[in-house]
Amino acid sequence: MDIRYPNEGMPKLPPFKLGPWFLPLLLTIFAFSAAGSFFYQIGPDEVGVVQRFGKYRSTTQPGLHMKLPFGVETVKNIRVTHVFKEEFGFRTVSPGIRTIYEGREYAEENTPLGPLGRQIRSATGDAFLEESLMLTGDLNVAVVEWIVQYKIKDPVQFAFRIRDPRETIRNMSEAVMRLIIGDHTINQILTAGREEIQTEVEKKLQQVLDDYQAGIEIRNVILQDVTPPDPVKPSFNEVNEARQEKEKVINQAWEEYNRIIPKAKGQAEQKIREAEGYALERINRAKGDAERFELTLAAYQKNPEVTRRRLYLETASEVMPLLKEKIILDDAQKGIVPLLNLSAEKKGVREP
Repeated sequence: MDIRYPNEGMPKLPPFKLGPWFLPLLLTIFAFSAAGSFFYQIGPDEVGVVQRFGKYRSTTQPGLHMKLPFGVETVKNIRVTHVFKEEFGFRTVSPGIRTIYEGREYAEENTPLGPLGRQIRSATGDAFLEESLMLTGDLNVAVVEWIVQYKIKDPVQFAFRIRDPRETIRNMSEAVMRLIIGDHTINQILTAGREEIQTEVEKKLQQVLDDYQAGIEIRNVILQDVTPPDPVKPSFNEVNEARQEKEKVINQAWEEYNRIIPKAKGQAEQKIREAEGYALERINRAKGDAERFELTLAAYQKNPEVTRRRLYLETASEVMPLLKEKIILDDAQKGIVPLLNLSAEKKGVREP
């Protein structure tokens, strides 16, 4: 049986021979490769972490530097002045003057959602942001979207202490946010408590990163948006409307209270002060009358006739101006009736 090979009968290539040019070429390539691995460049916003056989050796600043070639020393360029940003519950599609955001479900379909997640998904049938769905302290559910801004403060710790810095900071941020949200009510999260939550998350996240020696500095934690889940939004809006109506009625009641009560208190205070003044006046007048009577009595005891006459004259000086007609009689006068002119006309009665 004859066996035929595919290339049988075809012309063969001439044997390869190394010429005199091969060794110089090889040396040239080696020299260029060595020269290229001798130098490395660090950007203006970076530092270089130099490793020799995988062990940390030094940190270099921006510029052109030399190192041992052929993998003996390797360099990691780490951006230390750039502010990194991680977004939770949304993603920036197109940054600019009018930034466009996109919300979607970033978790895989087979990710374990837990009873709460399965309940909401079965109720809506729509995707939701698992990373932003959180349980509040008063057992309500809120969709929290936030941003974490950070920079690298220690490039050596950043390079060697944590395996995946981005994934680590995302997991830590989500864990801390869930912890802080769980300590606040839904109303605090939606209204006045946002600033407090941002501050607490920033401090707690920085503390956890420092404990892990991650070499990361948190610059800002910003609550982008906090809303209730879509299935409960109508009910939540009704509750808010009822609370607003309640607040409105309370404010109206306080307005009426502030209008009437201070006025009534002022009137009551005025009456009290008038009564106190009247009482003080009566007391002072009574004390004055008593002192005057005592002085008069003392004077009367010293000289009764003069005192009696003085009292008579003082009383007459007070009474006489009140009289319209004054008739002065002499004790020795007799038959004074015709002189009095007591006619009916004088009395205002005209005889018929």
